[in-house]
Amino acid sequence: MGEYQTDIGPADYVLFTDKQAVGVVEAKPDNQGIRLTSVEEQPEAYANVRLKWVSNTEPLPFLYEGTGQVTRFTNARDPRPRSREVFTFHRPETLTAWAAASNSFRAGFLGLPPLNTDGLRNCQITAITNLKASLKADKPRALIQMATGSGKTFTAITQVYRLLKHAGAFRILFLVDTRNLGEQAEQEFMAFIPNDDNRKFTEPYNVQRLTSPTIAPDNQVVISTIQRMYATLKGKELAEGADKGHPAEQQWRRNNLLPVVYNPRLPPEHFDVVIIHECHRSIYNLWRHVIEYFDAFLIRLTATPGNRTYGFFQKNVVSEYIHEKAVADKVNVGNEIYLIETRITQGGGTLKAEQLVEKRERQTRVRRWETQAEGEAYTVSQLDRSVANPDQIRAVIRRFRDKWPEIFPGRRKLPNPDLCQDR
Repeated sequence: MGEYQTDIGPADYVLFTDKQAVGVVEAKPDNQGIRLTSVEEQPEAYANVRLKWVSNTEPLPFLYEGTGQVTRFTNARDPRPRSREVFTFHRPETLTAWAAASNSFRAGFLGLPPLNTDGLRNCQITAITNLKASLKADKPRALIQMATGSGKTFTAITQVYRLLKHAGAFRILFLVDTRNLGEQAEQEFMAFIPNDDNRKFTEPYNVQRLTSPTIAPDNQVVISTIQRMYATLKGKELAEGADKGHPAEQQWRRNNLLPVVYNPRLPPEHFDVVIIHECHRSIYNLWRHVIEYFDAFLIRLTATPGNRTYGFFQKNVVSEYIHEKAVADKVNVGNEIYLIETRITQGGGTLKAEQLVEKRERQTRVRRWETQAEGEAYTVSQLDRSVANPDQIRAVIRRFRDKWPEIFPGRRKLPNPDLCQDR
């Protein structure tokens, strides 16, 4: 296939959808060590040319540079057009829709109205306001650090609502790392009532918690564990129970977690925004390619960011609300440590030979009873990780029951006596 002729010289490729020219591609060989960011001006120059054989009166809005291994994309209709790396070229249907739209998604951020602060905490107002500024500045990744209990999920849903209603977002992915967190998020979306509408969130917008590889096309919000999203991208069913536990604590290995490849049923542009709720270690190393598959803004909510978190989100911390500040604001209550030691927590224990023990598969969570063939010692570090001792747990609860006036001085009765009864 030859180059496409223009009035300033040949272009490598010109993209057409519905017989209309919409974009240009600058192709570079992968073996010459050329950085694509150094050739961004070349497709920009071709975007404003006149094409041979067709009549194009408008500049070509979609600009690509590619090596076959790396692809970068610029939408000239953005308020601040800039190149970004994408997994692959966007679908022709997507480019057709973007070309026909009155403005781009990033231009929609400029139309976000001032935040209605009724019913919001100061920390939530700060997070939403600063995130709006980050999005308007076209920063691809943002980190919201909020103490546990200060309303991270409510903050996220408020922002999701604003992006859908005012910024023209089509679909948003709410990503978690355990099924339990996904179920909690679904309940909060169902209960959420915005302060500018008396309808619940799920009345104007469809929310789907993903439980199979099929994503309904008419949903505006999809809630999924990172494990299930990986399986969906691979077009496979997720093993039963594989998203119940934290993925970093399960037996995932690189040799059975192959990199994602292009999925025509779920193209990279399917989501405009990916909100990552917690997912502490899950989004790094093995799982990073799941998130970076999507051509979307990445927004992370966490109470405990680490160095890898700051690095991954390019140190764009839009809000920082630590536990001590939450306690000072009376959003959270303080805590004191009351240490209860047992013989086992101090020195470990032993599983005796011929003892009947319950075993649980780490990945599937399937339980079974087995007779211990021979004695086996376990250390303190294994307790409550790979080994659980019910007698030790009962001893701690009984101690709590008997010593609660000492633990909670000034209280007249046990907070919840039912929790401390012998079972």
